[in-house]
Amino acid sequence: MDDQSLTHDGLDAAGTGRILLLACGALAREIIALKEANGWSHMDLQCLPAIFHIAPDKIVPAVEKVVAERRADYADIFVVYADCGTGGLLQAACDRLGVRMIAGPHCYSFFEGNEAFAARAEDEITTFYLTDFLARQFDAFVWKPLGLDRHPELRDTYFGHYTRVVYQAQTDDPDLTARARACADRMGLSFERRFTGYGDLRIALQEFA
Repeated sequence: MDDQSLTHDGLDAAGTGRILLLACGALAREIIALKEANGWSHMDLQCLPAIFHIAPDKIVPAVEKVVAERRADYADIFVVYADCGTGGLLQAACDRLGVRMIAGPHCYSFFEGNEAFAARAEDEITTFYLTDFLARQFDAFVWKPLGLDRHPELRDTYFGHYTRVVYQAQTDDPDLTARARACADRMGLSFERRFTGYGDLRIALQEFA
């Protein structure tokens, strides 16, 4: 939306409050799908680079910068990140800035549902999780950053303490299931597919509907 059509309080010409979803790039497809399925046209999406998960110290400064730059353009801003390795610093920043963020330690938790994930946590301490995004981007976000494209002999060093891969499927896509299974095979781990849908992500966004 053209920012010039917004008033200082984030209302458009029709007086409708607009919401900025400030999200991790790894959630872009899922958020767009939910917006389109539910007709949430009053929500705009801005994504930060998904690669920030490899360097979570970059998340908080980037969120603070965007909130400062775009606060006047919107009635509300919702940060679509969980803690994501920031050690509570993202929640502290959101509290200080007066914006909300999605609850949970990471996307694996809120996709499954935070309560359900917490209930399983003790039994799944040796589980490596994949989402639709990671099934698509496994090489870019897992294999290459760990140097396994150059040193495959290190595979068991990295994954030897895991026992299985759980693929949390957001969509019912046979191709993505095949990709996730192939990832598990490359890691030398057993495989389980668990259809989660959008979990708590859907519930969180519905609060702004």
